[in-house]
Amino acid sequence: MVRFIHTSDLHLGKRFGQFPEDLRGRLTEARHQSITNLAELSRSQGAEFILVAGDVFDTGTPSPSVIRQAMRAMAADQATKWVIIPGNHDSLSSDELWKQVANDRPENVLLGLESKPIEITPATFILPAPCLNRRPGRDLTEWMSDANIAGEGIRIGLAHGAVQSFGEEGASEVIAPDRAKQSGLHYLALGDWHGQISINERTWYSGTPEPDRFKHSEPGKALVVEIKGPGAIPVVQPLETGSFNWQKQAMHILSGEDVGKQLDDILPEVSLRRSTLLQIVVEGRIRIPDRLDLDEEIRKVAPDFALFEARSEALASEYEVSDLDVIDQAGALRQAAEGLMREAEADSDPHGVSASALSMLFTFAAEEA
Repeated sequence: MVRFIHTSDLHLGKRFGQFPEDLRGRLTEARHQSITNLAELSRSQGAEFILVAGDVFDTGTPSPSVIRQAMRAMAADQATKWVIIPGNHDSLSSDELWKQVANDRPENVLLGLESKPIEITPATFILPAPCLNRRPGRDLTEWMSDANIAGEGIRIGLAHGAVQSFGEEGASEVIAPDRAKQSGLHYLALGDWHGQISINERTWYSGTPEPDRFKHSEPGKALVVEIKGPGAIPVVQPLETGSFNWQKQAMHILSGEDVGKQLDDILPEVSLRRSTLLQIVVEGRIRIPDRLDLDEEIRKVAPDFALFEARSEALASEYEVSDLDVIDQAGALRQAAEGLMREAEADSDPHGVSASALSMLFTFAAEEA
């Protein structure tokens, strides 16, 4: 029997330049912390080793401190073995990167830089398929069918890339989806897709241990894999590892509904908000007074979160003449508002310019009130 952790896409050193400075630092540190989290998971689950299926680093040119500190973190528990391979973000074409990794790595970190078997434990072999460059353009796992392994040892493939069009960068099919069957693998550990997904009973994407986007809207996870012997179907158990939770929620509004209650219904509990990045996509139709109420409710809760982002491009505003009293009851400003309302309700405002201008007038009037 063999028991191990399957992970990928740590993207150490990612800078998160699009976020506020204080959050950037927290997110970058969380990626480094994922090494410790994975080691602790390995110990608690009685795993013999950790497989990292590519993209340990976010780029091919991480700073020397990112590399050194990653190796130090992996060295903290010498009883935990790591096997890492280059992915498309930190491919073998980054010569200086892998030279420094080889120089800094502790004895418990093994590098899969060549397409040849690594005997990780007696009769258990890792078959690595390191990425040669960012877009190899061919199936780098083909060699696994010809791997020279004597006896009935357990064969575990380790690769990075797409098997279908859901690859992270829209790659066309590269890795054969049935590679495990073709090459007699007991398990194929894949990286590249940041969400966790099973291709078949012997082939999994682990997902990232620490998310970095709203795309998958799920906690960071790793896989605990147990193979009870040659021929046995792997037992795969997903377990959470992430420090931050990236959530994307839809909010569907109909005019007249209680927007405050709707917002409250989709928010996580207060104790979880500091480590939550939340993106709310608001859709439907709403009257301007309710829209102002929604904006105010969002302003109240946003500081609770690591990041709070509300997207309302698909939220249409409805207007009644009485609503314009908030802006002004007469005069030039009222006339301008009535003109914008007519344009917003007509087909002559396909891009919502008049509607946006009218919403800004309402917001300005509410703030001045």
